Amino acid sequence: MEIGMDTFVETTPDVRTGKTITHAERLREVVEEIVLADKVGLDIFGVGEHHRKEFGDSASAIVLAAGASMTQNIRLTSSVTVLSAADPVRVFQEFATIDGISNGRAEIIVGRGSMVDAFPLFGFDLNDYETLFEEKLELLLKIRDSEKVTWRGGHRPAFKDLGIYPRPVQDQLPIWIGSGGNQESAIRAGMLGLPFVLAIIGGSPLRFAPIVQLYKKAAAHAGHDASKLRVAVHSLGFVAESTQLAVDQYFPPTQASFNLFGKERRWGDYTRAQFDAERTLEGGLYVGDPETVANKIIYMHKKLGFTRFMMHMPVGTMPHEEVMRAIELLGTEVAPRVREEIARWEAEQTG
Repeated sequence: MEIGMDTFVETTPDVRTGKTITHAERLREVVEEIVLADKVGLDIFGVGEHHRKEFGDSASAIVLAAGASMTQNIRLTSSVTVLSAADPVRVFQEFATIDGISNGRAEIIVGRGSMVDAFPLFGFDLNDYETLFEEKLELLLKIRDSEKVTWRGGHRPAFKDLGIYPRPVQDQLPIWIGSGGNQESAIRAGMLGLPFVLAIIGGSPLRFAPIVQLYKKAAAHAGHDASKLRVAVHSLGFVAESTQLAVDQYFPPTQASFNLFGKERRWGDYTRAQFDAERTLEGGLYVGDPETVANKIIYMHKKLGFTRFMMHMPVGTMPHEEVMRAIELLGTEVAPRVREEIARWEAEQTG
């Protein structure tokens, strides 16, 4: 069982001070967070991709490379790379470079993106949303599997028998498919035999059980050993010494962020009642003291069967010292509890 976290390098106004952190300052903070996550024993750290002023993660590979040079064990991944609006050759080169700097700790999570800001910025038509992703994923996998590639498609210039360098340290650079629960994404990941990440950011995670089963069924149908395929969950959360402190620190910036982006999507205001409902055992938020958060991860693992949990934090701007303390607690108190209990439980299941 792997435990980690990811961030979107948020640069929204601080609800306590009204000030907005600069992209440069927040980027430096995130590198410190990666270093601490490695120090306290977390397994994975991810950086997202957005192209708007509220986030500083437009070049996630560079942030991860900075962290790679200062860490020893933690794996480093995009979360997610918006592949539809990217060049698969460049994506592979960037993450193979991170793999070299980190000596084999890079991964890529690819997706279509829940925000579409990358499409007009890089000159892509949203009408090609599906075909862009399918074609570019096909090319990325060809590059992963072969040093020299011949390619012809509808959205990128063709090339013949060209080498793609550098090659990664790992025999095969891990490529995951990220999804918000779309059935077609689950089927695609299963058919390709790729590991699968579910972004569960609201509502009961248990409603995603049929998606996990669909993924495994598609994998088995395509001839893959579904028992060996990995499923990860990305969910929102925060850890503090007490549940009350976690709530007091985490709710105000989360509410402000949800309301900011909710206006664009015509959602209603995010209320404290909604927040508290999501904090229950079967809700989508993992917020509380280490025991509460660990117990919820363990419960959801038993129900969904995921083998990696990535806590997204913060949502909205929070004081750096509070995020650093949450990382410390996630690594030193939550993760050991989860690993020990799941190992015990799995031994009972097999023995």
